[in-house]
Amino acid sequence: MIRRLIGAAAAALAGAALTIVSAPSAHAAAVDFHAIVALSNCSGSVVRGPLSADADPAMVLTNGHCSELGFPQPGQVVADRRSTRTFSLLNSTGQQTIARLRATQIEYSTMTDTDITLYKLSTTYQQLRSQYGVEALRLSSERPLEAAQISVVSGYWKRIYNCKIDGFAYRLRESSWTWKDSIRYTPECDTIGGTSGSPVVDQASGQVVGVNNTGNEDGARCTLNNPCEVDQNGTITVRQGINYAQQTYLMTRCLVRGSDIDLTNATCQLPRP
Repeated sequence: MIRRLIGAAAAALAGAALTIVSAPSAHAAAVDFHAIVALSNCSGSVVRGPLSADADPAMVLTNGHCSELGFPQPGQVVADRRSTRTFSLLNSTGQQTIARLRATQIEYSTMTDTDITLYKLSTTYQQLRSQYGVEALRLSSERPLEAAQISVVSGYWKRIYNCKIDGFAYRLRESSWTWKDSIRYTPECDTIGGTSGSPVVDQASGQVVGVNNTGNEDGARCTLNNPCEVDQNGTITVRQGINYAQQTYLMTRCLVRGSDIDLTNATCQLPRP
């Protein structure tokens, strides 16, 4: 999961990062770095839901384990917590930072059932468009399909990985955390530390269908950095070198106007505090 980088190692490696785009399929739509941000230790993106208005505060999506508060414990949900975290907004080529965005709060963060943090920003969607020419990525309200062509866009490494959805893990277990219905990539998306929080973009629609979060590095079973798949019968499968993301369509059932997460909404299935 732990596809984030820590401390001095992060700073040193980030300074050496180059813009790299792995080869897309012949039928892939163009996916670039617009609306992509780099965090101090992770990747992220500026996103909006189906009900978002231009005057609403923009939101940044990354992983729960990328939060400045540290890893949420199993069962823990953080909501409406003040934050002043900053994000480097990239241009469409990924070669230039065009703005420093600042959070006002952590709207929602958890590592239970999923692995997400949503930040609310001091900048509105309209301001992003008028000042920087940036349109937020849209969150898909539909569950993604197996074999869909996807791109994992890392703002930290300024790298785009192209592959397909290989399938879905009923449960993905890593150390103390368990995630539901996780996206499993084909091997071409060989994500590394620092890609945590990268949006998973469906190449056909251009919409976000997941957030990159983990991979089995050493072939170990259900340990930190070595998640295992658990099926409905409790059978465990280990896939060394394979990487995963968490689906994001459930977030759209909770996001309302004002860039608020409404956990009381009857259709919202995100864990509650």
